[in-house]
Amino acid sequence: MSFESLGLAPALLRALSEAGYEKPTPIQAAAIPVVLAGHDLMAAAQTGTGKTAAFSLPLLHKLASQPLREGRRPINALILTPTRELAAQVQENLRDYGKHLRISSTVIFGGVGMGNQLHALRRGVDIVVATPGRLIDHMQQRSVDLSKVDVLVLDEADRMLDMGFLPALKRIIAAVPAKRQTLLFSATFAPEIKALAQQFMRDPREVSTTPANTVATTITHRVHPVDAANKRDLLLHLLAQDSRRQTLVFSRTKHGADKLVRFLEVSGVRAAAIHGNKSQNARTRALSDFKSGRITVLVATDIAARGIDIDQLPVVINFDLPMVAEDYVHRIGRTGRAGSQGQAISLVSHEESGLLRDIRRLLKTDLEMVDIAGYEPSSPLRLDAGAPRPKQQQRQPREGGGGGGNRQGGNGGGRQGSGTGSRQGGGASGNAQGGRPAHRAHGHATPAGAEGAGSRNGGNRRRKRRGGPAATPNKA
Repeated sequence: MSFESLGLAPALLRALSEAGYEKPTPIQAAAIPVVLAGHDLMAAAQTGTGKTAAFSLPLLHKLASQPLREGRRPINALILTPTRELAAQVQENLRDYGKHLRISSTVIFGGVGMGNQLHALRRGVDIVVATPGRLIDHMQQRSVDLSKVDVLVLDEADRMLDMGFLPALKRIIAAVPAKRQTLLFSATFAPEIKALAQQFMRDPREVSTTPANTVATTITHRVHPVDAANKRDLLLHLLAQDSRRQTLVFSRTKHGADKLVRFLEVSGVRAAAIHGNKSQNARTRALSDFKSGRITVLVATDIAARGIDIDQLPVVINFDLPMVAEDYVHRIGRTGRAGSQGQAISLVSHEESGLLRDIRRLLKTDLEMVDIAGYEPSSPLRLDAGAPRPKQQQRQPREGGGGGGNRQGGNGGGRQGSGTGSRQGGGASGNAQGGRPAHRAHGHATPAGAEGAGSRNGGNRRRKRRGGPAATPNKA
């Protein structure tokens, strides 16, 4: 199958050809005809399979076929994402795919000033890409009109629910017309996703291209057992094997990510960290430097890595194993994308044996274990039912907090609100009482990566809240 056979506009085909896209991925081939036919759609596909193009291309095609209007344009399409980085990535894809079309779009998220966003909204745009909390800020200020939205896209809907955004989604969906086309993209069709679809969608078609918690077959997995005290030196040893190779390293905590970057920099490695305590400017700069090759190592926490989309990223290293096995799948999905080869390396100490066992059971496969000479562990890894696990510290929010902003939202801190926004509605001064994190399903504290709603400043080849006091349940 080719993109031409899907019936896309010539201007889109031209842009795809210029970007080097040769044929649609399975999720694109399955989803695009359904969207073009006007049906609501529930689509399940894993990271790196081309989900953005699966909804962006038919959306741009439909808008391009409408008569061109003069004057201020109403918002025809709204795309919601859980994190700032993912929102920025979707906006970038829209620009690339639609560069030969007269269709305008803008991106809205927190952690930055609202001035440019207000200017774009007043000028009028066809498509808005937004994270829920900042969009609600604009709704409270009456600076955004959603009454003409014809297409609503929920991207990574499972992650938005996992991050406690259901109240925000309900509030936003209530503001868009009931007669619309709704597209929901998720990694799985979990029961909560089905429940969401029943509330907000009309007879949706279902498309699923891969089973839940599967990883690309182009990724090779390797485990290096090592004592926790020797992890940093082993990481440095692995990085030294090719100092020019771009490597994404995952740390379990924000503090650990910063410590690791300082160690790498002292050792002569060009590195930066990206997590919820970093300002939005710092996060954007770190990601840009990594994509351009100005730094070779990016140390990230789990949710902060959402939206990292780098062509042929060769290696992902788990410096710490994730506490939740499913996060392993999301982490390594940053490599081995669109058919390219990728490598997932995990540095595993004796204390993390239980986490490794969880991952093996989730993937239903053994992972190759290789001792590195000079770094052999003093105690072997255990993979039985009594395997040890890291002690749970008093759980910090996994990246950022909840319902609306933080004391210094300009630092990119707060997780996007769960529908409440800030007391100031986007607040010129931020909300010192905001940031109450919702709890994840399964009892985990809220992950981060989406912006604080009340902050101070108010596929194919393509494709964060200040850590603060202890998490408090969201009452919403």
